[in-house]
Amino acid sequence: MKISKLLIMVTSLMVIMFSACNGGRETETPSVEDNQPSVLNVMTHDSFAISENLIANFENENNVEIKFVLSGDTGAALNRAILTKESPQADVFFGVDNTFLSRALEENIFEIYNSPMLVNIDNSLRLDPENYALPVDFGDVCINYDKAYFEENQLSIPSSLSDLLLPEYKGLLVVENPATSSPGLAFMLATIAEFGEDGYLDFWTDLKANGVVVVNDWESAYYSNFSASAGKGNQPMVVSYGSSPPAEVIFSETPLDDAPTASIIAPNTCFRQIEFVGILKGTQQRELAEKFVDFLLDVPFQEDLPLQMFVYPANEKAQLPPEFEKFAQIPDQPAKLDLDLVSQNREKWIQDWTLVVLR
Repeated sequence: MKISKLLIMVTSLMVIMFSACNGGRETETPSVEDNQPSVLNVMTHDSFAISENLIANFENENNVEIKFVLSGDTGAALNRAILTKESPQADVFFGVDNTFLSRALEENIFEIYNSPMLVNIDNSLRLDPENYALPVDFGDVCINYDKAYFEENQLSIPSSLSDLLLPEYKGLLVVENPATSSPGLAFMLATIAEFGEDGYLDFWTDLKANGVVVVNDWESAYYSNFSASAGKGNQPMVVSYGSSPPAEVIFSETPLDDAPTASIIAPNTCFRQIEFVGILKGTQQRELAEKFVDFLLDVPFQEDLPLQMFVYPANEKAQLPPEFEKFAQIPDQPAKLDLDLVSQNREKWIQDWTLVVLR
């Protein structure tokens, strides 16, 4: 017993002496997990795309693994972010557009971030002055037309939405249902901007009488109904995107010197969609989230956007690919609606449209 007590006293004294020599610091054994990458979850829509080398470079430079939480279309993804805001499933949300922006801001799902990259972003795209949501890209929903059809039939190009009611265009336009399609919704909003809340249903009543064809989604409209597509459908006009003509050239199986399609870009015939990114409230990865937002707004990603998602960069320093420079058309006067008005009336407008057009 005496020997045991002596050993304890000696051991204790040695520990005290060692601690004093070590400045009171405890020695640490390096953890095998110290160099493991952090994880940043990014919630977005199913159409999100990025070059693999770009995301790999970001991950390597920041010792992070990016996990994309694909959550359906824009509306479905936003609903998910809202429903889980008390226990967020991601750190960053990309893809809310201007037709849903008011709702996102009302639901208070984002944190303010004054990114230094905003100095290079087109001011006309910055719809949230407090910077909860930062603009990343834009694209115009326009009526695309089959150039060969119009030339062969010596038919002039409509110069306004009202022109679509003329008898020479009877049955020549296919549109998407705004209840089930993002471009369909955008085109309906363009008609509201042009004819007003009190007049747009009259326009659609007349358009229906003039043989407009309605389908549920863009893929059906473009690849089955549109006469310029591989399916060679019956309608030479389709609600699509201002970036569709360069896409026709880029994805053509045989080299093309000219795009077979073009866009109608007369005043108020196109509706501009702007996509935003925001840091989700409650993130535990605020620093990494800021770096990722900066990455989305910086030139390398911005120049990757056009050929990945066929939208235009928000960063004014980004260069467009040659196909966009040559074949894409940007309207000088896209249709505009107050965002709060859209947020308050979107569902009512769709319901009223459905009663008039589909019943």
